[in-house]
Amino acid sequence: MSVGELAGLLVAVFWAVLVTLLAVVLVRLSRVLREAAALVSAVTEQAVPLLVDAGSAVRSANEQLERVDEITANVQDAAANANALSSTVAATLGGPLVKVAAFSYGVRKAVAKQNGTPPLPQQPGEREALARLVRAEVRAATAPRGGLLSRVRRAVRG
Repeated sequence: MSVGELAGLLVAVFWAVLVTLLAVVLVRLSRVLREAAALVSAVTEQAVPLLVDAGSAVRSANEQLERVDEITANVQDAAANANALSSTVAATLGGPLVKVAAFSYGVRKAVAKQNGTPPLPQQPGEREALARLVRAEVRAATAPRGGLLSRVRRAVRG
């Protein structure tokens, strides 16, 4: 065997080893790619229903928010109507009731003078207390008892 043939044999063996190593690497790479493809398909199969569910959840949340907006608008209208009603009732009944309370106070004072009983309070603190009582009586008389405003107040208080 000559040196050229020996060199050719060494090159052939080297190429055979190199091709074998490349074949092993390619086989392993093909396994990795198959597993990656299986993983991607499994993730896709699971992700698509999750995305569909997420989309339906978002749509449902939007519908609920629209309902809440409608309810809020209706409550605002009801509160405005109740405020207008209470203002109207206070304006309509408040003035005459204050006049009736003042008249009854004057009548009681006059009757007390005639009977010789001590007059109604003369001290500033006592007069303020009486005025508070009269105001509370007027508020109680003018407040609607079973109206929307009282129901709203009861609901807010809990």
